[in-house]
Amino acid sequence: MWAIGVPLTLTATAAALVVISSVWPETGVLEYHIIRVPGNIWFHWAIPKKRLLRLLSIKKLSTIAIALGEERTRSELIPFLTETIYDEDEVLLALADQLGQFTSLVGGPEFAMYLIPPLESLATVEEAVVRDKAVESLCKVATEHNDQDLEIHFVPTLQRLASGDWFTSRTSACGLFSICYQRVSQTLKAKLRDNFHTLCNDETPMVRRAAVSKLGEFAEVVEIEYLRSEFITNLIQLAQDDQDSVRLLAIDACARIANILPQEDVEFLVLPTLRQCPRDSSWRVRYMMAENLVNLQKAVGPKITQIDLIPALHHLLKDSEAEVRAAAASKVMDFCLNLDKIDQVHVIMASIIPYIRELVTDTNPHVKSTIASVLTGLGSIIGSYNTVEHLLPLFLKQLKDDCPEVRLNIISNLSRINDVIGIQLLSQSLLPAIMELAEDSKWRVRLAIIEYMPSIASQLGQEFFEQKLQGICIGWLDDQVYAIREAATLNMKKLVEQFGAQWAERAVIPMILALSRNKNYLHRMTCLFCLNILAEICGTDITTKLFLPTVQLLASDPVSNVRFNVAKTLQTISPILDSSVIESQVRPILDSLNDDTDVDVKDFASTAISAIALDMELDVFRATVPPVLGKSLEEAIIAKLATAPPTTDTNNNDL
Repeated sequence: MWAIGVPLTLTATAAALVVISSVWPETGVLEYHIIRVPGNIWFHWAIPKKRLLRLLSIKKLSTIAIALGEERTRSELIPFLTETIYDEDEVLLALADQLGQFTSLVGGPEFAMYLIPPLESLATVEEAVVRDKAVESLCKVATEHNDQDLEIHFVPTLQRLASGDWFTSRTSACGLFSICYQRVSQTLKAKLRDNFHTLCNDETPMVRRAAVSKLGEFAEVVEIEYLRSEFITNLIQLAQDDQDSVRLLAIDACARIANILPQEDVEFLVLPTLRQCPRDSSWRVRYMMAENLVNLQKAVGPKITQIDLIPALHHLLKDSEAEVRAAAASKVMDFCLNLDKIDQVHVIMASIIPYIRELVTDTNPHVKSTIASVLTGLGSIIGSYNTVEHLLPLFLKQLKDDCPEVRLNIISNLSRINDVIGIQLLSQSLLPAIMELAEDSKWRVRLAIIEYMPSIASQLGQEFFEQKLQGICIGWLDDQVYAIREAATLNMKKLVEQFGAQWAERAVIPMILALSRNKNYLHRMTCLFCLNILAEICGTDITTKLFLPTVQLLASDPVSNVRFNVAKTLQTISPILDSSVIESQVRPILDSLNDDTDVDVKDFASTAISAIALDMELDVFRATVPPVLGKSLEEAIIAKLATAPPTTDTNNNDL
């Protein structure tokens, strides 16, 4: 009994015996014995029961073929695989993939026909993914046949699949016509066209769907006279199918056929079918029309675009379904770029902008966010004057939209607008709206603008940011709402990452340090939060010279919340500081806080002392573990310090 086995390890034990074995922890040792005697090889092939093992075995099928040799692979392994195609879909998928790479293992292209039977069986299974992989492998095998073998072995396989009783074989057959059509005789070509026509008229919708999906691919290799006389008939029939899943695939076929036919043929043979699609009763067909609009535009040329596709775009932009409107809106930019350059701007201003203007106030958020991402790119096409006159009012509306995605798509593309109208006009038009939102009475609106500020800063540059926006960012740090102050702190980190530590030292750090003298303790805590996240970016010098004195000042703050945040800050910035600074400045502060009257301050100070001791392994912190620490942390500190015994001048309380 043969069965698919596990991955193999080949060992030679004697001239007459080869043992192929593999050890699996789950099942023990599984062995394959290949006993070699003159003229024969006998097999004992173990059967792994687990699906994963079978899957891994299939993926190592080439190892078995190498061990058998080319002749035995053709005469025994391939027939076995053909007769025993039964398993879970994942295993069959791996088998279909492996067989597509098996040509060299069966003896080369002259023996490639041996791979057709198992792949033919796989092309008839119920799972579509397995069938598609089998068709893909059959196409690979077909390219390795010579013309004679292709007619003798491959074409009969295709015809058997095309006339199979089950729809699964007929759907697989649809993908094989184009690969062999050009290499067979005229008689066989006629038969293949007849077979494909039969599939296009199949009673099963799945087969018709497979046929229309491959219609454009087949049309690219068929002689143009048969394309006009036979394939257009099939296209028209499939485009009027009662199943929308068939009709929607006909649109892609129209685009591919339009690329092949002369312009006059496109107008009379393809356009009547296309004109029906924007008004199809199924929204899925209209959606597919919107998705393929640019491909169709490239295929049919500027004249037909002007006459037929621009009205189709209008209809799709005003569709009753939001998904269709959004799909059409996403193609507006590319559609405009492909318009005839002579009257491109005129067509956009007269025929497209009015419809876009309506979508800016669409009821669906997805449609509005899609059109927002498109609008900013149109400015480079229509020029500065038209952008200021027609697009800027739309930008202002979208900046005030309730949907955050709409605002984001405008703000994240400000650089495009800046390239067209210049920084001066931008600052006079859009920035007042942004600044108004930054000071909005609703804190959630302010929060949304904070999140976009790093993007705005990177697009407009350091100088402009300092002149127009820096004050707003600093102002957020003493906002009355904690969420705003927290977001402003993170925003400051991103700005320093963009513009550098030197810019921070000159432009923002003095203003941050000024918060340490604010009468409101919440703002003094915000100062500490900023120092926490900026220390690593700004480096040792700035942290030691500017940050540490401020932290030291706040260590004596009358509010305990500020003092325990000082301990947390010192713990955070200590890895950045030199050991001498830690000993001379950080330790005295923490010792003082460790003696604080407030229990929370003492707790955070003790935690900071222990954490720095663990991280830095400094003698100055080899002190008795404070009683607030748990036993596990105490033991961790003792184990850590055991590798570096206390120095001779350490006091008697050292560990």
